[in-house]
Amino acid sequence: MPSSRSLGRSVIRTGVSAALALACTACATGTAADAGAGADRNAGSPPGRTAAATTEFAPYVSATTAAGTDGAGSPGTYNLAFVITGGADDCTPTWGGTAAYDSAAVKARVARLTASGADVRVSFGGAAGTEPALGCEDVDSLVAAYTKALDAVGATRADFDIEGDALTDSASVALRNKAIVQLQKERDLDVTYTLPVMPDGLEESGTALLSDAAERGVRLSAVNIMAMNYGSAYTGDMGGYAERAARAAHEQIADILGLSSARAWTSLHITAMAGVNDVAGETFTLADAARLRRFARQNGVGALSMWATFRDRACAEGVSTDRASDTCSGVEQSAGAFARALASDSG
Repeated sequence: MPSSRSLGRSVIRTGVSAALALACTACATGTAADAGAGADRNAGSPPGRTAAATTEFAPYVSATTAAGTDGAGSPGTYNLAFVITGGADDCTPTWGGTAAYDSAAVKARVARLTASGADVRVSFGGAAGTEPALGCEDVDSLVAAYTKALDAVGATRADFDIEGDALTDSASVALRNKAIVQLQKERDLDVTYTLPVMPDGLEESGTALLSDAAERGVRLSAVNIMAMNYGSAYTGDMGGYAERAARAAHEQIADILGLSSARAWTSLHITAMAGVNDVAGETFTLADAARLRRFARQNGVGALSMWATFRDRACAEGVSTDRASDTCSGVEQSAGAFARALASDSG
């Protein structure tokens, strides 16, 4: 169901795409102690992968443009944003609509990002562009599009960021899940879905997408919730909202994917939007980030993420902090402070 939260997030993603083009984006008591709470019907991880032992830090980065804060917090994985196509009749993958899928510059950027030992996850979709399932006409062409982008950067992890109208497009939801099943037959591919969330959990369109994935045999390693931009009715404690959303989503994915409580926490990722969010009155602070990290570690959340490394700095003089910016957080901070807060195990 459309909300000001999802519409607001589209604004910042559209702004980011434009900026990148110019520059070349348990229940409340459940814990990890529940590991023996029952057999998982759908363990989620593809062959060869095991559940994370700690809460990983995995921020979103621009696939085309480096930021000085990319390495802050020593990420274990980088989410490369975003692979899209040129529109509803286009099945050719590009990086943000500005670079070819086999761009030498993107390959070089990925090599620099992974030089520290970090991994990369290719993220398809986002709010501002056309996710390939909306542009490709059949399973074979869609598999080919996904394969081109993954192979271009040597990635074995794929994220599907589905939001806005794409969430309710049942044809593309089915096509995408069929293609993912085919890809997982052909290769060891770790798959995550990134979905909008409200403080009371995933919306009906999100749970329907996950149910379709489970029914078709998609092996999901995680569901990543976007804990941001809830709407004008939610102008309170963003850290508290994120925890509420995580608890609710945890129960939902445990039920849909048939996971034990502990495995459902491991299979939950949480993405926050650093600083000023798109919806007026919503600001995710550094204190919220530290609180969310403690919550994640206490419950065994698989990963924390952030939108995005290129926003993890204070705004320059003259840049308005009354609304979300695609180049800075809008709050007082040192460069990389949100990354360090979300990645640190201290406290």
